[in-house]
Amino acid sequence: MSRTEARSEGAGPFTTRLTWRLRDGRTAVWESRRARKRGLLSVREPGGTAARSRRADTVSIGRLRRLNTVAATAFTVGGALFALGAGVAQYGSHGSSGAWIYFVGGLFFNTGGYASLLQAVNAPRQDSESGVLAGRRWRWWSYEPGRIDWLSTFVLFVGTLVFGVNLLDSLLQGLSVQQVNRLIWAPDLVGCALFLVSGHLALVEVCHGRPRVLAHEVGWWIVAINQLGSVLFLVSALAAFTRPETGSLVNIDIANWGTLAGALCFSAGGVIQFFERP
Repeated sequence: MSRTEARSEGAGPFTTRLTWRLRDGRTAVWESRRARKRGLLSVREPGGTAARSRRADTVSIGRLRRLNTVAATAFTVGGALFALGAGVAQYGSHGSSGAWIYFVGGLFFNTGGYASLLQAVNAPRQDSESGVLAGRRWRWWSYEPGRIDWLSTFVLFVGTLVFGVNLLDSLLQGLSVQQVNRLIWAPDLVGCALFLVSGHLALVEVCHGRPRVLAHEVGWWIVAINQLGSVLFLVSALAAFTRPETGSLVNIDIANWGTLAGALCFSAGGVIQFFERP
């Protein structure tokens, strides 16, 4: 199997795993998430079954490690603050304290989303000749929608920004029911939808195609728990619609408890992410 005869796996136009034969007869296996998160590529000797991992260069590994720490910390803290905000909304004051807690938590989500995107932007790329992961110069941005890891993290980051609009508007006072639904509820719903799309792409990436259970993969647990959090956020958003005729939410308990449970999922996913590092 030469480089031109490489076997690719994934879904649709996206490649999540690539297997090819090196000139010396060894077989190299590149996986999108493993290269981005751990800076690793597998190489198997001719006729062998066991694969040996090859690490990217020291500079790339250092970048991935720092970005992973930032993203994991941001989602852990951001999720905890969202859970606290939901608790305050359910049991505490009905003033602006809960909105401010949500807003600060949203800033952490923004940070985590951008750090995740930077991991994809600066992920080392496979060298088809040598079978190693080659580092690249640092970049703050790229446009690579043909890569599933880039698209997933980009959609996630955009989702955090849309949530930011929702959280900023939540600080406004004296809004009418129509304004609440347009300025607060609508961005909330859009942000939830973007989180779901991002999570589905991440599942496709880690599963190399159709989503399935991979209980032995740390990355799968992170993605699955975060996707559960996205579903709970969506349920919460649907329940948070304000009825024009009554001025009350569809179900305030579901809205608050859905947010709290979803936030805890993201916080748990952030904690587990500390263990998926180079």
